[in-house]
Amino acid sequence: MKIRTITTGFNLKTPLSERQIKKIAEISLRAKESLQESDYEVQTVRLVTQPWEKYYTSRQQIEEIVKGLETVLTAYGIDYFSIGTTFHPEHIPLLFSLLKGSGFGFGTVMVSDAKTINHEAARESARLIKRLSRLDKDGFANLRFAALCNVGPGCPFFPAAYHAGPVTFAIGTENSDLVYEAFSEAADIQKAALTLERVLTFEYRRLEKIAEQISRQQKVKFGGIDLSIASSVRRHQSIAFAFEKLGLGKFGEAGTLAVARLITDTIGKIPVKKCGYSGLMLPLLEDFGLARRNSEDYFDINNLLLYSAVCGTGLDTIPLPGNVSEKKIFALLLDIAALSLKLQKPLSARLMPIPGKTSREMTSYSFEYFVNSRIMALS
Repeated sequence: MKIRTITTGFNLKTPLSERQIKKIAEISLRAKESLQESDYEVQTVRLVTQPWEKYYTSRQQIEEIVKGLETVLTAYGIDYFSIGTTFHPEHIPLLFSLLKGSGFGFGTVMVSDAKTINHEAARESARLIKRLSRLDKDGFANLRFAALCNVGPGCPFFPAAYHAGPVTFAIGTENSDLVYEAFSEAADIQKAALTLERVLTFEYRRLEKIAEQISRQQKVKFGGIDLSIASSVRRHQSIAFAFEKLGLGKFGEAGTLAVARLITDTIGKIPVKKCGYSGLMLPLLEDFGLARRNSEDYFDINNLLLYSAVCGTGLDTIPLPGNVSEKKIFALLLDIAALSLKLQKPLSARLMPIPGKTSREMTSYSFEYFVNSRIMALS
């Protein structure tokens, strides 16, 4: 298991204060040092603010803030930052400019809450996804954007993260190796839940103790650990291949939904302080086995939506044809929002149209955390 992210949330003060940013950055970097001293590999350190609408006064002001954040955070060794989410459709076009002007800044749109779907926000999000896809030849800018449905503050994973309350740090892990280990040992779905619970409880209790110690030492609130099963680009740590260790067939075949539910239910039983999704992530381009089984036609977008009913995040890092229409993306966002609303659970969509490519063509990313796969059709 690795630490995917240490994410520190804070309320940004304006005008931008380097002193405030330095103080927040030091919290994250000291936490990183403590975890590394405990033999954890820490992949990234991230900062997230309250929703940017809360400190927005004008287009020029918010663009200067984002540029200033990028400059200061680069100097202090922060890997990524997020300006949080927007709840108002009229501000969504401006988000394009903010993401375009940043190399490692993230932002999101809240498409629905626990009661209603904001159709205009969904429509503008679809338009934004298409616009962002044209910034790079491979549509990579959409890695830094997601449409959110009923997602609360405090999640450490990007793009979903946004902040509320006092300064808080939270942890997200890359942990599909633990599922692979547990299911390899169990080799049977009847034994899988108990084996997985034992493995996860042991690992996360240890991590929680270290995080609580960091919290006491730094006098900063610990928001919890997002126990979501986050996947790996390595073959023998793949979440999809972990599913297959239980003998029910290939990922995407009958039995996949049952295993997804088993994992999510088990995560709920782990006795540590949780935050964020704390479910099962199935990010297509971030998992070796998912990318492989997609290329072999074992599942489609509708299958992934079905699995979202019992697991975690929704649709994540989904490669789409470059000519996919805004109308189709809008409709897909409405489906995800409807599922979130009905089940009263947080879901999100990170969709990646790739200019000049069609369904069933292979992606050609060189990003170290991606595995190339076939582009999915959206009918």
